[in-house]
Amino acid sequence: MMLSLSDSVTKRVTLCLVGLCCAGSLVAGQTTSANSKSWSGTIVYSSCNADEAFAESRECMKAAPGAKLSLYDDTNRVIYDLDPQPLAAGHLGDSVTVRGTLDDSTIHASSIDLMSIGLAVGERAPAFSARDQFGRTQTLDTLRGSKGTVLLFFRSADW
Repeated sequence: MMLSLSDSVTKRVTLCLVGLCCAGSLVAGQTTSANSKSWSGTIVYSSCNADEAFAESRECMKAAPGAKLSLYDDTNRVIYDLDPQPLAAGHLGDSVTVRGTLDDSTIHASSIDLMSIGLAVGERAPAFSARDQFGRTQTLDTLRGSKGTVLLFFRSADW
C-alpha cells in the first residue's frame, strides 16, 4: 500500500513535534537540577537574627509566636527560611546540610541531613601533609604519639 505525499509529510511533522517535545522536557529537567544546591548550617527559629545565631543565643531555640524553623548559614552569616517546614521538624539546634533550590531568602528543601563531623570511632585517619604555625611540614606520622594522636582543627570565630 502506498502512502500519499500528504500522509508521509504528516507523519514526519508529527515525529518532529514529538521529538521536540521530548527534547524540551529533558532540557527543562536539566534546568531544575542545575538550580539545586546545598547549604550547611544550624536549624534555628526565624525570630532569631544572624547576630544572635552567631552568638548561639538561647533566643534562637525558643519558639516565638509566628516563628518558623530556619537555616542559619554560619559561613555567610545568613538566615534562610525553609519550606516545607515538616522536613526541618525535629532538627532544632542540629547542624545540617539542606539540599534544594533558593527563591529570594527561602530554601525550597528537597532533603535535610544531619552533618557528620570527624571520624567514626575506630576509623583510621587519612594520610595528610600540612604546614604548622612555624612553617614545618607535619604529617600523621610526625604527630603520632605512643598513646595515639588527637588532632583538632578549628576556625577562629572572626575569620
